Amino acid sequence: MKRIDELKAGVAVIILNREKQVLLQKRADVELWGIPSGHIEIGETVSEAAIREVKEETNLDIRITKLIGVYSEPHSQVFVYPNGKGVHFITICFLAEIIGGELRCNSDESLEIKFFGPGNLPQDLLKMHPRWLKDALANRELAFIR
Repeated sequence: MKRIDELKAGVAVIILNREKQVLLQKRADVELWGIPSGHIEIGETVSEAAIREVKEETNLDIRITKLIGVYSEPHSQVFVYPNGKGVHFITICFLAEIIGGELRCNSDESLEIKFFGPGNLPQDLLKMHPRWLKDALANRELAFIR
């Protein structure tokens, strides 16, 4: 197992457009594509964190529509940053719909923001994100716990 320096709570938000394409951001820190995601800050709820992260990264206003799952498996949830720091994330993944805002890169965290078809995802995608998307598209009533 990779070295783990920290345990953090995180959120991820899957946003699909009318064509069922998923919104991805190309992250500035690792230059890989991924689902909008981030850390939960002290004093905020998981839903507040999800809404804030999406606004910061995409400029979109969202409404959470469903809990997709809770992910904690170390083999996919340990992320090593460019500085070598290993963080084990416990990630709460939501499905959300756009209710306002105009899509644009809204922070120095993103290089690009774009919708992709589920069968046409970029090759340089963060390793844990395909599982989250697959679970979101499973159309299952109950949340996944992985």
